[in-house]
Amino acid sequence: MLSPHSSARSVAIIGGGPAGLMATEVLIAAGLQVDLYDAMPSVGRKLLIAGRGGMNITHSEAYELFITRYGKRQSLLKPLLDVFGPDELRTWVQGLGIETFVGTSRRVFPVDFKAAPLLRAWLHRLRESGVRFHVRHRWLGWSGEALRFDSPAGEQLIRADAVVLALGGGSWAKLGSDGAWVPLLQQRGVHVAPLRPANCGFEVQWSDHFRDKFSGQAVKSVAVSFADVQQLGELMVTATGIEGGLIYAISAQLRDAIESHGSATLYLDLAPGRSEARLAADLAKPRGSNSMAKQLRSRAGIDGVKSGLLREVLAAEAFADPLLLAATIKALPLRLLATRPLDEAISSAGGICFEALDERLMIRSLPGVFCAGEMLDWEAPTGGYLFTACFATGRTVGQGVVEWLQQR
Repeated sequence: MLSPHSSARSVAIIGGGPAGLMATEVLIAAGLQVDLYDAMPSVGRKLLIAGRGGMNITHSEAYELFITRYGKRQSLLKPLLDVFGPDELRTWVQGLGIETFVGTSRRVFPVDFKAAPLLRAWLHRLRESGVRFHVRHRWLGWSGEALRFDSPAGEQLIRADAVVLALGGGSWAKLGSDGAWVPLLQQRGVHVAPLRPANCGFEVQWSDHFRDKFSGQAVKSVAVSFADVQQLGELMVTATGIEGGLIYAISAQLRDAIESHGSATLYLDLAPGRSEARLAADLAKPRGSNSMAKQLRSRAGIDGVKSGLLREVLAAEAFADPLLLAATIKALPLRLLATRPLDEAISSAGGICFEALDERLMIRSLPGVFCAGEMLDWEAPTGGYLFTACFATGRTVGQGVVEWLQQR
């Protein structure tokens, strides 16, 4: 319970991910009393998991291109990122004693690739500044003007002069982002767009043979195309379909198409370095005693999982037609039936609609309640874009709370 005799204005932060922690930093620097509540036993868990394979903080591509990665919400996020974008984020990370570098993909990483040292240094700085952390405190909504929490000591009612909600989206429920906040805000009349998978895998109806033989294998040096989007990279075959960075980059378009039409057809170029005409000519050469598998490998560089994909879509007799075979290698149709479940997704789309918020990201119908991070209705691909926008919205909210309290 916050002390009623405290002379400092008090702010309750609910959610200890990047957005909540960044808002906390701004608020404590402004001299406010800050209490951060998180349902998990420790804060920053999703940040640590996201950094397990190498923490991709942001991206160093040209800012004009960087902004476009936020799709339909780029115009709304741009003013926030103009203030605290990729360059400002790198400078801030260096202020924690963590050096960064730009990788070959132009993604930005800490020099040791790890998230733990950054989080540890950040939490130490916040604690030294006076932030009070309350873990295992699950937010249950409101009781009148007080915030309700389920805590190890039972239900608690907390009062604060302002509230920041930074509870994440709906993916990775085991790390705390379970979307349980949605009905709590809807009950208060806040417009929340349905949470949907983003940066997710997709389901494909594989044959039993293909699934048993190739599940878990990477398809490398492949290009994908869908509508007017083309990407080069690699993807992963799973027991249920496909996933991986190449797929995540266009997952929003694929998901929307499936929702509109019931399925989406993605085209794979299994030999992006060769033209269709050259492939047809090479495959038309007599194979003598060579098997079709050897002919594909020697003439077209197609073997393993790529050969398996061809056999998933072509009948056996089609392999005798070099023109059809070459055309399929260059544009292999893959029918995607559904997204994988939301809890498996790296992030989520949907959330609190920007129309329900003012320019400070305060809920118009709930004065003093601000929202940041993945709770908001935006999405972006992996590559540092998610982290950058979470930090930027957290900083905007922190400054917004300070301004709002000063005006009261």
